[in-house]
Amino acid sequence: MSGVAGTASSSVQRIKKPDWLRVKLPIGETYKTVRSIVDTHKLHTICESGNCPNMGECWGAGTATFMILGNICTRSCGFCAVATGRPHAVDWDEPGRVAEAIQLMKVKHAVITSVDRDELKDGGSILWYETIKTVKAVNPDTTLETLIPDFKGERENIQRIIDAAPEVVSHNVETVERMTKQVRIQAKYWRSMEVLRYLKENGMRTKSGVMLGLGETKEEVLQTMRDLRANNVDVITLGQYLQPSPRHLPVLRFVHPNEFAMYKEAGYEMGFDYVESGPLVRSSYHSERHVQEGIGRNEWLRKKEVTAEVNS
Repeated sequence: MSGVAGTASSSVQRIKKPDWLRVKLPIGETYKTVRSIVDTHKLHTICESGNCPNMGECWGAGTATFMILGNICTRSCGFCAVATGRPHAVDWDEPGRVAEAIQLMKVKHAVITSVDRDELKDGGSILWYETIKTVKAVNPDTTLETLIPDFKGERENIQRIIDAAPEVVSHNVETVERMTKQVRIQAKYWRSMEVLRYLKENGMRTKSGVMLGLGETKEEVLQTMRDLRANNVDVITLGQYLQPSPRHLPVLRFVHPNEFAMYKEAGYEMGFDYVESGPLVRSSYHSERHVQEGIGRNEWLRKKEVTAEVNS
């Protein structure tokens, strides 16, 4: 997670969104219930802070991605709608509120993420640990994905996530190596790869996400995918970048669904266990399917077998 930056160039003409990026407006009783629970418990969600296009669909299904450690980030990434600045003090009651909200929503799978808290010695990892353990204690039947910062690569802080034992640990590289300094600014491409490698070596099911449309080439996307597989990442998500405001990096290209389909095929060929690839895909989209090993890959293999039979 990262924050707002005034990095968009005024000389870049904004291009019109294609029809395949239309999203449904948030409606329905379940959506209203989730909205009420989030507001009552004074919780932050990346759904709102990140202007996620799938908020209506996910909230309508009774799920939300909770954002802990406040809603102000110490980093200033050029793509992210979360505010940048001096964060408030750590709220040690937050783990209990998140756990209670998840219980009230009766969700079977929950996603938790956070802003970067680089000003803290532990990077916020102690509150992360407390949140995971509390959520699991209150909701023993709920599976959990944690979308974590890089913690500056500090292994002691990453180890706290491992010790808390969520079912999936996700850390997004967000973009290709060449564009990392421009897009993520304070982050480092290979440091993120090292974080993912360390997580996997210590028994975690790992996941990462990439945004497209910022100026990367197809070969750079494929190389990023290969780099993630080389570090044994299990799940990858690829989606279209959407500019949150004129102050953010501009969209240079809207990637066609056929290209996303190509990356999905390539990802399974590379050996990923689950590939989520499409214009509206975000890192926590359909995340409940990413927990169980083999679901995505087995579906892909069955489709290949059917196609081979039809063509024979």
